[in-house]
Amino acid sequence: MKTKALIPMIALAVMTAGCSTWDGMSKREKSAAVGAGAGGVAGAVITNGGILGTVGGAAIGGVIGDQVGKK
Repeated sequence: MKTKALIPMIALAVMTAGCSTWDGMSKREKSAAVGAGAGGVAGAVITNGGILGTVGGAAIGGVIGDQVGKK
């Protein structure tokens, strides 16, 4: 397995561990966390494991998830 392929997996594991207090989160916070995780993985895949792509994808995904969670 390539090293760059491990970056999205590690990022997903860290984000999942950070959601260990899932029960205390609002629907909006949960949506933002899921969006950030999905966006980070998507950004890493699109940029072949690029750091800026991963971080940018997580930021954009978090904002989108936050907006979706408003409803």
